[in-house]
Amino acid sequence: MFEKIKSIIAEQLGIDNTNVMTKDTSLIEDLEADSLDAVEVIMALEDEFGIEIPDEEAENFKTIGDICKYIEDNQ
Repeated sequence: MFEKIKSIIAEQLGIDNTNVMTKDTSLIEDLEADSLDAVEVIMALEDEFGIEIPDEEAENFKTIGDICKYIEDNQ
């Protein structure tokens, strides 16, 4: 699951090296994602995993680990 999520995030943000990403990697601080990037990542994750992520929940995602936990808990 973590590897798939990393892959989606890397694709959406145009990052070549996913090896630098861990569950503690911050989308905003470490990957320099802006709000539009975050929306695109969320939409791609929703499509991939067949879930809907409410905006209120998405606003709480700070790290890749936060995203993984939410998807694991709600899939």
